[in-house]
Parts: sequence; C-alpha cells; structure tokens
Amino acid sequence: MRDDEGFEIDRAFDLLPHVVGASWATIWFRVNRIRRPSIEEFRNKVAEYYKMLEPLSVVYSKDEKFADMTRHVNMLYQKELQRILSGKNQEIEKRFKRYLDYG
Repeated sequence: MRDDEGFEIDRAFDLLPHVVGASWATIWFRVNRIRRPSIEEFRNKVAEYYKMLEPLSVVYSKDEKFADMTRHVNMLYQKELQRILSGKNQEIEKRFKRYLDYG
C-alpha cells in the first residue's frame, strides 16, 4: 500500500476517538449527572463508544486488492483504542479536562 492510499483513513482515525468516543461519553456522563468521573472512567467510556465503530474495520471487500487497506484499518483501530485507554490520545485527555471544567 502506498503512503498516500491511506491518507483519508488515517485522518478519520485521528478524529473518530474524540468526535465519536469523547462526544458520546460526555453526553453519557452529563445525562447520568456524573460531574467528576475519574480519568479511567472517562477513558473506558470513550473506549466503549469507540468500540462501536469496530464494524468500520471490516467494511472493505474481501477482495485481495483491499487486503493491505483492511490490515491498515484494523491496525489503526487497535492502535487508537490502546491510545485512548493508556492516556496517550491527547485529544481525549483534553476533552476530559474540559468536561471537568465545564461539564
């Protein structure tokens, strides 16, 4: 797979954790009136919603021409999940702080 072939997918996986995971998690905490979740609770809830996107990792055809892209998508999905849970996704960490400040 050429570097430029994965560009759009790479950008999507940069955005999905915080646009989907953190946004849905924030609403869940607000509706449940949980004003001060721990960072672990927040990360786990973000991961829970992010995991709902797993079907995106298998949307491409089983055709051999999509094999590299399918591996790439699966790798990005797993990598982002680990970044969320380990606190290495800075956008998620920022969203947590923002929730505590403005909840």
